[in-house]
Order: sequence, then structure tokens, then C-alpha cells
Amino acid sequence: MLAFVPLARTTFDMQLAESQAALARQTLRTTFPDLLEIEALITDADSMARAIAQLRGAPLSLLVVFQATFADSSAVIMLAEALRLPLVLWAIPEAATGGRLRLNALCGINLAAFALKRRRLPYTFCYAPPDSAEALRTVRNAASAAAALRALRGAQIGVVGEHPTGFEPCAYDVDQLSAQFGIGVQPYDLDQAFVAADGVPAERVSARYAEVAAKLSNLAELNADQVRGTLSFHEAIRDQIAADDLRGVAVRCWPETFLKRDCAICASSSLLCDSGIPATCEADVNGVVSGLILQGVGAAATFGADMVAADAERNTLTFWHCGLAPLSMCDPTFAPRGALHSNRQRPLLMEFPLKAGRVTIARLTQAGESGAYRLVIGTGEMLSAPMQFSGTSGVFQPDSGAANALEVILREGLDHHFTLAYGDYREALLLFADFAKLPVIAL
Repeated sequence: MLAFVPLARTTFDMQLAESQAALARQTLRTTFPDLLEIEALITDADSMARAIAQLRGAPLSLLVVFQATFADSSAVIMLAEALRLPLVLWAIPEAATGGRLRLNALCGINLAAFALKRRRLPYTFCYAPPDSAEALRTVRNAASAAAALRALRGAQIGVVGEHPTGFEPCAYDVDQLSAQFGIGVQPYDLDQAFVAADGVPAERVSARYAEVAAKLSNLAELNADQVRGTLSFHEAIRDQIAADDLRGVAVRCWPETFLKRDCAICASSSLLCDSGIPATCEADVNGVVSGLILQGVGAAATFGADMVAADAERNTLTFWHCGLAPLSMCDPTFAPRGALHSNRQRPLLMEFPLKAGRVTIARLTQAGESGAYRLVIGTGEMLSAPMQFSGTSGVFQPDSGAANALEVILREGLDHHFTLAYGDYREALLLFADFAKLPVIAL
């Protein structure tokens, strides 16, 4: 939810300011029907105090400050420090008439930007007419970024077991996640998760089996007991998600699931991702956070994958994982099927090539000497291509070029997992990074 806060100074053309503010409100209402509006132009400290009282307590994630005329930065700082939310500073162009400067709004947001930057308060800006598509696009992206940031506050992520030895990118810092994003991490014992899976009623497992069988072309050909082992684990994880209101889950998938349950749990992660719950293997908590960020800016299902091949001639990278991509990402010309894990020969994996389309890649990373968070952002096209390897995989053509992307990955020493989502969310992710004070690595 966002609020519209118009500022003005009475020594400028108030009639013109009122009409421009009305146009801006009308523009925003077309996209944001729940827009919280401050009706009267704010012209002094008292009217700002009344506006803050009206806004305080509302479930807001973003403030749109419409600088209807020039005003010094004190009003914006009063608002920003009281509500501690990201701001869009919006000024409109003014025609050069050779006469009076009627609004001087651009100078107003210039002053405000200086003051906000000095105080490390989050903002972005818009210099566009009040009824323009450009203004609406800026506010829409800012609203998505701010909503993503707000959604992380208080989010609980479950991590079942510990990441495998030697998989350092899957390590996480619970204190840093809490301090920077307000995220909590709830650990669970893997063996206890297996016990819970054994206790899932058989009829629930059978119902899930029938659901999955309707989506996969060959489930009856796989060992039924092993498949049920995967699905009972899935049901137990769903119970834990519901009980503890988890927003995502990271699971240590190997070797214990193969050795102790005689199955693979990739299909469970696939099903969770399709239901809007980011799920990763190898207990990759930062991978789950990456999925939550992408969902926060508007993405649907997400997929955590390895980059396993680079082709300079075709200008492509191949992203793959054992079989945990959500079924919604399947190439529509391919009938998805169940499969065995390529190394352990146990079900249940989802197997299909990824569909063609626009894709955004993101990764919250602690790569580098300092361990400080940065956000990896990349965009490009997933190409229509045959299945590259068993499991789930896709051939990706980065906007920046495959050679450049590979150079960045290896030079920066980035994580081996990247989170993919269909759609182009680059602008919103850049604003998210700015609001969250995260340096960006362009992929």
C-alpha cells in the first residue's frame, strides 16, 4: 500500500499546483485503487504533522511525495524520519515562459534528495508530467521494491539440516539476516523431519500421489514406495510450513534422503515453489531469500539452479538442477515426467526443459572477502531448446552476453546457485537494492 503526499508553498502558483496534484492522484488511482491520499496540499509544519498522524499506523510500504511547488527539505525529512519508509520524490516539468517560475518543483526535490542521501534514508525520484506513463512506471517499480522490502520484515525461513561440507555459498548468517532485513531463520533437525514424514497418514500421501500422477506422464513406471517416500516428506514439510508460518524452506537434500529414506526430495521443492513457497536444496537459506525478493517484486514461481555450461559461440549459459524446477516453468511442447536422481538413481525428480521467455536472475550473495551482502541482478532470454541434461535445465542468453556473465561469476567468486523467475524485474530489483542499501553486481 502506498500514500500520496503533496507538498507546496503558498508563495508559488497554488491554483496550478492544485490542478497538477489532482492529475497525479488520478494517474495513481488507475493502478493503485487502495491509494491512501492526503487531500490538501501540505504547506507548513502543522499540516505535515496532521498528515503524519493520518498516515501513521496504516500498512504502508511507500510514500509518493508530490512536490507540487518548491518547498525546502524540512517537510520531506520530517515525513521520512517519522515513518521510515522509502519515498518517491516527484516533480513535474515546467514550461519556460520567459516570465514567472510558477512552481519550481525540480529544485524542491533536489533539496530533498540532498537531505535524504545525507541521512541515508531510502528514496528514488521521478521528473515527469503528472499524467505520464513514465511517472506511473517509476511509482509502480518503486512500489514493488518497497513491498518486497516490507515483506521480508518478520519473514520466517525454515532450514532443515545443515548445508553439505564444502558448499560454502549455502552458509548463512542469522544475525545479519535479522539486522538487515528483519528475517528470522528457524532450524529443524533432518532426522526429526524424517520421523514426521513417517507419521503422515497414508491417505494424504495417496491423494498427493494422484495429484502428481496427473501432471507427470510416467509416474506409474517409478518405484511407488520410493515416490511415496518423497511425497510423505513433502506433506511433513507442508505441515511445518503451516504450523510455523514459514515463508520459505531450505532442506539438506543429500546424502541423507537417499541413504535414510531411499528417495530424492527434489519433487517436493518443485511443488513448494509452484505453490509460492521458495524451496531450495543443500540448505541454501540465501537462495530462499533470493526467491522471496523476486516474489516480492512481482515474480511467481522461482527456481534455484546451478550454472553448468557456457557456450561462447551461441552466447548462452545453461542453468540446471537435479529436478526441482516448478512445473509451471516447463516447455509447453514437452510432457513433464518423473525421473531418478542421476547419481543416486532414486525418485522423485521433475524432468523437463525450461520454457522460452524473458527471465530475471537474482541472488542475495555474501561472496567476497568482507562477507557483506550484495544483490546479483541479471536479465535475458530463456531460449527454446531441447533438454540439456537429466533433471530440469534451460539455455539462457544473458542481455549482457554470456562471456561477460561468466567473467562476472568467476571473477567475483559468486555463489553456485542462482534464482530464476520469468518476467523482467530488473528496474524493481535495482530499486529494492537501493532501498535496502545493497551494492549490485550486474550479471
